[in-house]
Amino acid sequence: QVQFVESGGGLVQPGGSLRLSCVASGIIFRTWGMGWYRQAPGKQRELVARVTTTGATNYADAVKGRFTISRDNAKNTVYLQMNSLQPADTAVYYCNEAYANFPWGQGTQVTVSS
Repeated sequence: QVQFVESGGGLVQPGGSLRLSCVASGIIFRTWGMGWYRQAPGKQRELVARVTTTGATNYADAVKGRFTISRDNAKNTVYLQMNSLQPADTAVYYCNEAYANFPWGQGTQVTVSS
């Protein structure tokens, strides 16, 4: 079955950086656009960034210029490089295909706090 395993979260100070990874299984990874999503406490899950099968990207306004999504088809992995982190970025981060049509993984917690 389709499975996503996210990693790389943690506690970081404002202005810091983290790199998230997500390994996908159960799909022909290179044929799917992929996305990173996040859910903050008390809020709905929201799209953060997408990357197409050809590497084109788009971002939520809140993270443009700070976050970078990328993919490695040989490793069935999608990444999210997060720079200049802010407390408002605190959330559980998930990956899924670009329109979230598969079951969610466990996510990885990102906490931005001094």
